[in-house]
Amino acid sequence: MNHFILIASLLLLFLLNNFIVEARQIARSTTTGTRWVVLVAGSNYYENYRHQADVCHAYQILKNGGLKDENIIVFMYDDIAFNVQNPRPGIIINKPYGPDVYNGVPKDYTGENCTANNFLAVILGNRTALTGGSGKVVNSGPNDYIFIYYADHGSAGMVAMPTGDDLYAKDLIEVLKKKHEAKSYKSMVFYLEACESGSMFDGLLTEDMNIYAVTASTPAESSYAMYCPGHYPSPEDDFETCLGDLFSISWIEDSEKHDLQKETLQQQHGVVRRRTLVDYLDFSSHVMQYGNKELSKEPIFTYIGTNPDNDNFTMKAEEFSSNPSAEIAHSSRLTRGAVSQRDAQLHYLWHRFNRSADGSSEKIEAQKQLQNEILSRQQVDQNIHQIIALVFGEENVSKMIESIRPAGQPLVDDWDCLKMLVRIYGEICGSLSVYGKKYTRAMANMCNAGINEKQMTLASNQACLK
Repeated sequence: MNHFILIASLLLLFLLNNFIVEARQIARSTTTGTRWVVLVAGSNYYENYRHQADVCHAYQILKNGGLKDENIIVFMYDDIAFNVQNPRPGIIINKPYGPDVYNGVPKDYTGENCTANNFLAVILGNRTALTGGSGKVVNSGPNDYIFIYYADHGSAGMVAMPTGDDLYAKDLIEVLKKKHEAKSYKSMVFYLEACESGSMFDGLLTEDMNIYAVTASTPAESSYAMYCPGHYPSPEDDFETCLGDLFSISWIEDSEKHDLQKETLQQQHGVVRRRTLVDYLDFSSHVMQYGNKELSKEPIFTYIGTNPDNDNFTMKAEEFSSNPSAEIAHSSRLTRGAVSQRDAQLHYLWHRFNRSADGSSEKIEAQKQLQNEILSRQQVDQNIHQIIALVFGEENVSKMIESIRPAGQPLVDDWDCLKMLVRIYGEICGSLSVYGKKYTRAMANMCNAGINEKQMTLASNQACLK
């Protein structure tokens, strides 16, 4: 009799377990509309390895979460995996000694097709506006959910793309407004990794658009590269570049180990904010939230699915805390060492120079590139200083460069003026480099102070063509 009861009990447990698994699978497929995702790595060249690594890793999270390739659209230049400098040909990793994250990633918009115009057309679902690429767009409806993740260099009011024009905040917001007015999504989440990334949404993204945006930094901070040579934890010795970005690896590594049916966007914000702010102290940024913050109460899986292997994972309440003062002791267990995104190029060149054999052709070339980068930085510093002094007077140079508008106020009143100043500077003085783009805030301040096209042209000619 006891034997029969034991067998019956085991059978009941087996059936109950199957029921729970099936119920979870049904929940994953029916509790949301279609999930659409756009992933963007907005840079190229090997020294920017980390941006494509971040995006490839994010793709693996989505696949493990049950999303289909037909609903995942990937932008990346695709010049890293088989780059001659890559010590693991055909492989991309996103953390030291980590697994390959490149395998299987769709190649929707690569090379010359990785543009801001294509990105905006994809969001709108406008195939006729596309130039090249796979033709995949966000063909979403009113019950669908959209997740956009963008990793790249940025500056006040813009983020970069590897081909063509940069993407300005005004243009991004206008496209998001059109998407909202077309009633072609239920809600949207936008994660943005870039320097001064808060400026893409601050004072621009309204709550009624039903979009929740999280940025790696405030409108006036750098974001940080992570897993860099010479920092702990460091990549293998044969890697000469950073493998990831601090904000990006924080949300990605959090997502890949937790049950995202239970963890909310707000809880993840707490985890990511703590890791980027506390763990790095002198190398940190403030993760920001914009738009409809009520959406942050939703489970993450609504937008990116969840790996069933993590169903039984539970977190302690303190792990979700976004209060830095309460987390100093806890943070000591996590990784340390980060590099400002704007200085990652300099870090890469210095590391190449420092590790090359004395007298070798590699050392000579690395020294030349390092010197050119330093001279280029000095030149753009001098150019901007002179342009401001010529138009507004020497006494106003520091004010123009350093002034920051109050939170909730857009970077600039006239976005066309900002575009005009960037264009004129590029035509006369040369395109702004990653470092040089730190001065787009100064240009915005010049616009707010009333500069006109003639003044900018004359000053640029005098400063740069002497």
